[in-house]
Amino acid sequence: MKIRPFEIADEAQVISLWERCGLVRPWNDPRKDIARKLAVRPDLFLVGEQDGEIVASVMAGYEGHRGWINYLAVSPDTQRQGLGRQIMDAAEQLLREAGCPKINLQVRSTNAAVIEFYRSLGYADDEVISLGKRLEIDGPKP
Repeated sequence: MKIRPFEIADEAQVISLWERCGLVRPWNDPRKDIARKLAVRPDLFLVGEQDGEIVASVMAGYEGHRGWINYLAVSPDTQRQGLGRQIMDAAEQLLREAGCPKINLQVRSTNAAVIEFYRSLGYADDEVISLGKRLEIDGPKP
């Protein structure tokens, strides 16, 4: 898999990947999320490509205190081949280079397989409660 920065021409394939992976929710417009990311550290938005097809993505962030991982996706037909680990390694390396001391991420509590994947990469439950507040509603409220 070739890992590279996201390009605007990748948008349709990335959104399709996110949909196949169950990451898209009505209240998060993926096009708006991509546009927001491209306005802030677009270098931390990576895609993995095989044979001209986007098979993986990760959207990382860093605001000077903590790094964040969002929209990690691996095409269902290429999962369990190490592609998730590869693209996470690339995102972690970019965050290390930026001086990031710690990475946070959120996983739906019902997604046991993804929780185990992150645990296999060394992530652990911080025993915190994640709170959120929408400042902009993209679609129907959750």
